[in-house]
Amino acid sequence: MQLEIMPRKKRLPAGRAPLLLLLCQLVRALDVPLDLVQPPTITQQSPKDYIIDPRENIVIQCEAKGKPPPSFSWTRNGTHFDIEKDPLVTMKPGSGTLTINIMSEGKAETYEGVYQCTARNERGAAISNNIVVRPSRSPLWTKEKLEPITLRNGQSLILPCRPPLGLPPPIIFWMDNSFQRLPQSERVSQGLNGDLYFSNVLPEDTREDYICYARFNHTQTIQQKQPISVKVISVDELNDTIAANLNDSEFYSAKSNRERPPTFLTPEGNASHKEELRGNVLSLECIAEGLPTPIIYWIKEDGTLPINRTFYKNFKKTLQIIQVSEADSGNYQCIAKNPLGAIYHTISVTVKAAPYWIMAPQNLVLSPGEDGRLICRANGNPKPRISWLSNGVPIEIAPDDPSRNIDGDTIIFSNVQERSSAVYQCNASNEYGYLLANAFVNVLAEPPRILTSANTLYQVITDRPALLDCAFFGSPLPTVEWFKGAKGSALREDIYVLHENGTLEIPVAQKDSTGTYTCVARNKLGMAKNEVHLEIKDATRIIKQPEYAVVQRGGTVSFECKVKHDHTLIPTITWLKDSGELPNDGRFTVDKDHLVVADVWDNDGGTYTCVANTTLDNVSASAVLSVVDVPNPPFDLELTDQLDKSVQLSWTPGNDNNSPITKFIIEYEDAMHEAGLWHHQTEVSGMQTTAQLKLSPYVNYSFRVMAVNSLGRSLPSEASEQYLTKAAEPDTNPTAVEGLGSEPDNLVITWKPLNGFESNGPGLQYKVSWRQKDGDDEWTSVVVANVSKYIVSGTPTFVPYLIKVQALNDVGFAPEPAVVMGHSGEDLPMVAPGNVRVNVVNSTLAEVHWDPVPLKSIRGHLQGYRIYYWKAQSSSKRNRRHLEKKILTFQGSKTHGMLPGLEPFSHYTLNVRVVNGKGEGPASPDRVFTTPEGVPSAPSSLKIVNPTLDSLTLEWDPPSRPNGILTEYTLKYQPINSTHELGPLVDLKIPANKTRWTLKNLNFSTRYKFYFYAQTAAGSGSQITEEAVTNVDEGKMAGIPPPDVGAGKAMASRQVDIATQGWFIGLMCAVALLILILLIVCFIRRNKGGKYPVKEKEDAHADPEIQPMKEDDGTFGEYSDAEDHKPLKKGSRTPSDRTVKKEDSDDSLVDYGEGVNGQFNEDGSFIGQYSGKKEKEPAEGNESSEAPSPVNAMNSFV
Repeated sequence: MQLEIMPRKKRLPAGRAPLLLLLCQLVRALDVPLDLVQPPTITQQSPKDYIIDPRENIVIQCEAKGKPPPSFSWTRNGTHFDIEKDPLVTMKPGSGTLTINIMSEGKAETYEGVYQCTARNERGAAISNNIVVRPSRSPLWTKEKLEPITLRNGQSLILPCRPPLGLPPPIIFWMDNSFQRLPQSERVSQGLNGDLYFSNVLPEDTREDYICYARFNHTQTIQQKQPISVKVISVDELNDTIAANLNDSEFYSAKSNRERPPTFLTPEGNASHKEELRGNVLSLECIAEGLPTPIIYWIKEDGTLPINRTFYKNFKKTLQIIQVSEADSGNYQCIAKNPLGAIYHTISVTVKAAPYWIMAPQNLVLSPGEDGRLICRANGNPKPRISWLSNGVPIEIAPDDPSRNIDGDTIIFSNVQERSSAVYQCNASNEYGYLLANAFVNVLAEPPRILTSANTLYQVITDRPALLDCAFFGSPLPTVEWFKGAKGSALREDIYVLHENGTLEIPVAQKDSTGTYTCVARNKLGMAKNEVHLEIKDATRIIKQPEYAVVQRGGTVSFECKVKHDHTLIPTITWLKDSGELPNDGRFTVDKDHLVVADVWDNDGGTYTCVANTTLDNVSASAVLSVVDVPNPPFDLELTDQLDKSVQLSWTPGNDNNSPITKFIIEYEDAMHEAGLWHHQTEVSGMQTTAQLKLSPYVNYSFRVMAVNSLGRSLPSEASEQYLTKAAEPDTNPTAVEGLGSEPDNLVITWKPLNGFESNGPGLQYKVSWRQKDGDDEWTSVVVANVSKYIVSGTPTFVPYLIKVQALNDVGFAPEPAVVMGHSGEDLPMVAPGNVRVNVVNSTLAEVHWDPVPLKSIRGHLQGYRIYYWKAQSSSKRNRRHLEKKILTFQGSKTHGMLPGLEPFSHYTLNVRVVNGKGEGPASPDRVFTTPEGVPSAPSSLKIVNPTLDSLTLEWDPPSRPNGILTEYTLKYQPINSTHELGPLVDLKIPANKTRWTLKNLNFSTRYKFYFYAQTAAGSGSQITEEAVTNVDEGKMAGIPPPDVGAGKAMASRQVDIATQGWFIGLMCAVALLILILLIVCFIRRNKGGKYPVKEKEDAHADPEIQPMKEDDGTFGEYSDAEDHKPLKKGSRTPSDRTVKKEDSDDSLVDYGEGVNGQFNEDGSFIGQYSGKKEKEPAEGNESSEAPSPVNAMNSFV
């Protein structure tokens, strides 16, 4: 069955009849092959309104096609134009185009008129539009005498242009004698009529060459109006002129230049009307005068302005709406506003419309006996009138045709015959124009023919539509069906779409769509067919796209673009910048997959596109390159609103170089006081381009501006013009005013002077005033030059004074200054502190008390009290010499203080002195005190010498600081077996006068650990530990020198090497080697400081005599990672946070006083305060093993 197709296309459902195509003559026009008989068709003609250049030949076009070829004729102004009678007119052969040769002779004006062309053959006649031919005109300006215009500053002004009427109308612009366009702004602008409007004039508007030019584009000529002279004068100049010519009553007051609200220069009144045609540009204009210059705003009263079609021109004085339609009719309001008021004008807009097509008539090709219709529908405002013509003759008077019936805008044809062939014209017209369309009816009987070339190869990208052409013709209109493959199976799948022109569409072509397709066209007169071929290719893809890049100016950027394509297609890769070619610049390098831009410039920023082209498809990918940098410097700095203490600075920002400006920094230079030195003035937001700046008097200002973005700060702008502010009295007085005497009988008054910027004027001086605070004296004042010090002599010693310093200059005085208090010069204190008392707290700390010195005797500012103390001699009588004096200073009025770091068992002497700003007073009588005994330091050394089979000899040096009288030494020792377990502890007391002791009856070849310390009456001192091994070979050991302190562990290790002993000689070599390996392992473990795993045994079998040796809660029993747990190091200590090594100093005063020896708080207490912990109670037996030190002493007091 046949399937009738919808106007564009129809998708055929699966399972239905073969895909057929029946093109309906009621719906589409059919192009008739030129070898078949057909009526004429106009193919080209001149425009309706044809403006010609009178200096060139006139060419009026009229081209047409038809079979047989048509003949041409013309009418001019409605009557036949006999071409043969005019020798200047020729017609192009085979065409209707006329050429009128006016360049040799004749005038263009002679041939003005309305022309119409007719193309005719045996099947009908087609006609052209009415072509109105007019020569362009560019007339000269009429001669006129233009008087100079003189007006006052601030008045409004209109300079008329009134160009001559030309065809087409000229383009107007204003220039000066140098052909430079006159600058326009919100204040000065050109109207739509060409006049130049000034909302208010300024003195800089004065010039003698305001010239209006008219450019006639058609003839490429420019006409010039006579120059207009304008002079703007101030009120003072005007009054001077009047005074020379008129009487006093004619003078103008300054009020003539005062500000005023807006009024409209154009249009006039409160309302006006505007009419525009549909499709044109609607231009509405409002220009106002006023002072300050008014700003123009636009609104539509009954709606909103169309967003995408609305534009503002001429500084918003002109509103334009493009492609205007009837919906744009309505009331538009312009508002002119300045600070003094606002004025309104309403423009009523009506949009009319020349006729425009809704449905133009289309050609009909019918076979004899068929039916058809021509439809002609148009619209406009007002509604156009439709009229029909047949072969150029109004249809009312045309020959009658029985197959034709007219129904308004439609002609209906029934049972047409060959004589029904004709050309019909539809004319739609109203008062604004007309439309003319030709449409023929051609009655033919033709079998089908296929116009598409045979065996055409189509190549399509997969997943894209495939369109296979089958252009055809026939009358009656043929039906079309498609087949695929050699067997010619009809296409019944719903994946195919048949178009009304015979084209087969495969909406989504796949690889299996490849093959041969056949289209067949049939009508009652015959059949035609054609084969085409389809190949499906893989799509070209960009698998690696260029990416967005940000690069700083001068850097290098690379874009990557990788392409995958069908192997039978050869792609070409092209790079574009902003849709155009890359710059011809060596900085741009293109290789297979990359575009590299080196040394990037500002104008390199933009969109870079990689385009991959094949013969069948193209793909592209784009990336944006942003070239960033610090901003360009601002420019066009201008100072306005210049007042005594403020000015407005405005500027134009430079290019932000693609990084938004965040702020502007404004700096100033004082050319009078600090030329060349720029100071920070203020900062403003990056959105601002003006700043109100506060100024100081008597400064010659210049300003510059810097822009800041995320990359940094721009270079400074050019400096603004200089602005000198008026002098004024100083705003401020000197700061840092002080009164201190340098001698006991003077008062030195000092201050920080004002700088030149703060002086506010010439002749800067200071008025210095003073009087005693507690007296009734009047102020004494003196005016001094620009200095910073004044000395008052003959003052009492250390008397309080009231002082003030006031700035003044040639203009006047600064505000009343603040009063400060000072003192005349100090003298040394006269009295020493009395009743000095010493309380010895312990062996390293003493507390001193004294009575304060009366304030009057201090004769100055009390700084504090200073204690001098020194050690006289040791109570042991072994060091009878004086030591260097030590000093502790206690700030403020403190009457007691601590002396830390004293040596135990020593005699000390001290005295106390008061201190003021001048120095120290006399010393108090010396006070002597003695420190009690303390615990001794550890013995200076401990050596184990002469090891034998069962004995070891110990030698030692006494403690370096006995801190009292030694009473005895305590030696404790215990054996260590081969498994590193500790044996029983032996405690031995040794007389204090001994420095050598031999232990006998020891086990042979056994390691022992020794603990050794000294004692005074105050308790036990710090211990020293050591280890040693007895030997079985005395002869061999005799050759070993005594080990030094600290080398005990290494020596003991060498003595333990039992593989060298004689009683092992007889053992088998293998056993000896095994024992040697075991001993080496033990040696390594000991040297790495490993623990002796005896802690549990000691805890279980603790010796009561060991307990006194504990330091607080520590014990000798466990070997840990501390120093004394390394078993073979002589001279080791037992370190903890409660013991002090013998190298530590016990007499440091750094943390106690001030000056060179220490520092105390104002109340005399030690900085850091003594710890709240009290001294631990001594344990029974050996008590504490701590050595005396300032820290321990400090922890002993509240």
